[in-house]
Amino acid sequence: MNDRRGITLYLHVHQPWRLRQYSVFDTAQRHDYFSDGHNPAQNNQQIFHKIARKSSLPMNALLQKMLRKYPDFKLSLSISGTFLEQAQQFNPEVLESFKRLVATGRVEILSSPYHHSLAFFYSLQEFETQIELHRQAIRRIFGVETRVLANTELAYNDQLAKWAENHDFSGVLAEGWDPILDWRSPNYVYRPSGTEKIGLLLKNYRLSDDLAFRFSNRNWNGWPLTAEKFNAWAMDSLQHAPLLNLFMDYETFGEHQWSETGIFDFFESFVGCWLNNPDNTFYTVSEALSAQRPVGEISMPSPVTWADSERDLTAWNGNDLQSEALRYLYDLESSILSSGDESLISDWRRLQTSDHLYYMCTKWFTDGDVHAYFSPYDSPYDAFLYYMNAIRDVRWRLSQQIQA
Repeated sequence: MNDRRGITLYLHVHQPWRLRQYSVFDTAQRHDYFSDGHNPAQNNQQIFHKIARKSSLPMNALLQKMLRKYPDFKLSLSISGTFLEQAQQFNPEVLESFKRLVATGRVEILSSPYHHSLAFFYSLQEFETQIELHRQAIRRIFGVETRVLANTELAYNDQLAKWAENHDFSGVLAEGWDPILDWRSPNYVYRPSGTEKIGLLLKNYRLSDDLAFRFSNRNWNGWPLTAEKFNAWAMDSLQHAPLLNLFMDYETFGEHQWSETGIFDFFESFVGCWLNNPDNTFYTVSEALSAQRPVGEISMPSPVTWADSERDLTAWNGNDLQSEALRYLYDLESSILSSGDESLISDWRRLQTSDHLYYMCTKWFTDGDVHAYFSPYDSPYDAFLYYMNAIRDVRWRLSQQIQA
């Protein structure tokens, strides 16, 4: 047991291979679903360079600076395979900057599905393949092993925890959602229901989302958020608990919250404020799991995620468009894998990336605004149309193989 108050900072790094405006007239003619096209909103290379300039490179430089300055500063990352591919192809310096962070020994990398898919809920075999592909990529690029699991969009249920324990993971991350926790706090380590050895770390969504979503919102009653104010909130949150789990997208820094909002200066100042108290520290996720014993058992029989107000899977499977796309996608699994065609398999796996389904969401109000913000298309129906045209072409390519 460790008596120091600790922040577990987890940042999720991801970029999808966006589909271009793939027309029905392209099917059986062109198979370049993810080429850049003419629309900047779907130009994966341009978008990656923008993200590198605004977020990845300045944030990694800041993290490197703080790792040098503060021996107790640590963090954890999950980096999708699709992000790694784009970094290698479009901007290798981004990848090198992440490698420098990991080389400090104080930045842990977590396991996640290589293609940022929701395969666990649709094909366990495919999920296991993508976890292994991701572990191999992390081992090859960074020279480290992964021990903790963060599923796509923190999608979690009891079965995932049992799977993780059976595959020698030491812990899993999930959303600390009030209807699940009831009276309990997310600021502890828990034991997932039905497991014996594995630990569960839960996101403190209120304080995490103060940074990720509300930081620059002038209509928020917490604005402006200063380092001193956030430090006081963090200290108050840990009056009777040992861990504050701040989980968020990496692009919170520089992309969702632009540099002009002061997010980088705020973060640097907050880390200094927090560590100015000798009773405070930062943990990697593995350190947090080792530092604290589980205080109780948590059961999540139905999937819980960190997305939308419902915190379930409906951001990706909540309407008929998404259900139809998922059905066609996973119906192809056996035939695609049996084909042995690496190009076909690669395209099919890229089509599993959850972002494609997210763009098809038809929710209204605040959730709908968030979906529209991330979507490169004019409407969910356009997203569905281009996606199903790509699926149709994948099926055509498969039929050509069978005929041959």
